[in-house]
Amino acid sequence: MTKLGIAINLERCVGCNTCANACKMQNNIPMNMLYIRVETDGVDTADGAQGTYPDLSRTYIPVACQHCENPACLKVCPVGATYKDDMGRVEIHYDKCIGCRICMAACPYNARVFNWNEPERDPNWNYGDKDVPVRPKGVAEKCTLCKERTDRGDIPMCVRVCPGRARVYGDLDDPESEISKVVRENKAYQLLEEFGTRPQLRYYNA
Repeated sequence: MTKLGIAINLERCVGCNTCANACKMQNNIPMNMLYIRVETDGVDTADGAQGTYPDLSRTYIPVACQHCENPACLKVCPVGATYKDDMGRVEIHYDKCIGCRICMAACPYNARVFNWNEPERDPNWNYGDKDVPVRPKGVAEKCTLCKERTDRGDIPMCVRVCPGRARVYGDLDDPESEISKVVRENKAYQLLEEFGTRPQLRYYNA
């Protein structure tokens, strides 16, 4: 059994959005859409800070599909478009998706996007990995854990490009993998554990 995931060191994340933009290019994501959003902990504004001047602090939290072990999105999909593959990734059959967006409502991480219009790209052609499927108007989309790259044995693009080396990717079911060691040694946690979705994205400070 394989359970692919990513562990993110929040002390190394500088909020540069390189992960979000590289993901956009890798996965041919249309304009005005992102699979990764980089939030600022504890505030409602981008790049905000907690505290009172001069005692301020700022923590960035990158959020995307959590590739949950117990995904709420999968349970509610009426047509079986959302599925969990044998690598532990939560994926979408775009040809089955009917655009009902129930999965978006069920996801506690707000991790899916939806293109209401014909996809627009600038420049006006498909970019990114040649194996990434081109999604039509009217389907749910999200992080795939760079399925095309990881199927080839490579690492997700967000991990590849992170300038702060804040991300570790690997098999959480392998106790000897780097990600398993990082999770154990740093007591990495899951977002919104109380929902029981058991995310395969983990967060820690080190």
